Amino acid sequence: MKEVSELIIYKQFIELIYYTEMITEKYPKIEKLAIVTNIKNTTYEGLKDVLKAYKYYDKIDKLKVLNELDIKLKFLKVLIRISVRRKYINRKNYAAWSKKINNIGNLLGGWISSFQKL
Repeated sequence: MKEVSELIIYKQFIELIYYTEMITEKYPKIEKLAIVTNIKNTTYEGLKDVLKAYKYYDKIDKLKVLNELDIKLKFLKVLIRISVRRKYINRKNYAAWSKKINNIGNLLGGWISSFQKL
């Protein structure tokens, strides 16, 4: 079995975290305890779900965690849409951030599909 650090989705999540940390510095101070906290918590919880799914051997447990991760990614997209509408980030940042999330979503979809075929 591969090490978790070899998983592409893990590497993509680390990149998402770096980008999230960098981009949320642009937010107004008043939002640091509101939307920024939600964005960061959702992102870190998503990474924890990747680690859990990697460690679980039971197919049902693994699928449950992967589906929870899918929900977190969808929630993260909503938070980012709110951010661009409130003009905390620009369209370019929105596009880059969304692309990272969509890439992870595609990898996640493949991972989920691979277990549903078994």
